[in-house]
Amino acid sequence: MNDAQNAVQVIENGGVLPIVRLPDLAAAVDLAQALLDGGVTAFELTMTSPGALDALSLLRARVPAFAQGAAALGMGSVLNRKMAAEAIASGAQFVVAPALDLPTVTYCARLGVPVMPGAFTPTEIQSAWLAGAAVVKVFPATRLGPGYFTDILAPLPHLKLMPTGGVGLENAGEFIRSGAVAVGVGSALVRKDWVAEGNWQALTAQAQKFVSSIREARAEK
Repeated sequence: MNDAQNAVQVIENGGVLPIVRLPDLAAAVDLAQALLDGGVTAFELTMTSPGALDALSLLRARVPAFAQGAAALGMGSVLNRKMAAEAIASGAQFVVAPALDLPTVTYCARLGVPVMPGAFTPTEIQSAWLAGAAVVKVFPATRLGPGYFTDILAPLPHLKLMPTGGVGLENAGEFIRSGAVAVGVGSALVRKDWVAEGNWQALTAQAQKFVSSIREARAEK
């Protein structure tokens, strides 16, 4: 298994991708460790967070799980090839985008870096996959619901889909039962008040709840 395949497999193993969109990443190392302690196997910073590239490099250096391949570290909110190149140069092991930019997908795929572009319609989702997406981020999933995944995967069972936007404890398992390989979770997991307070225990506990929900859903399939 190559590095790209390993990163995707690691994300799928945990089934939960925390999305970190914060005004201050000073506590990024503690935050990452708290979430990893809760059983998640991936961590997504976002380009919309100040200092995200520096934080990415710091996490690669300070959190052993990322260097050892036990967890995957990526960059989200990537809009174009330039941003993708910056993220990869700073240590991103995968790239996530909110929308479908085919040149960015092709660029990442050519480098062997897993890319997860955002898409909404069946045509966008299939186009992203054919361009080389490792997983297609269905966004915003809150507008579609778990049943949409069942409908898409019936004629297109080869796809790997990850709902993002509006995913919480109340519906994460249902998305998995409907065929998603993982779920992207933002504020329902990475709560800004807990981060600001340094309440790492609460973040670990919340991560455990999400991971348990995913495991239970997979056991029911």
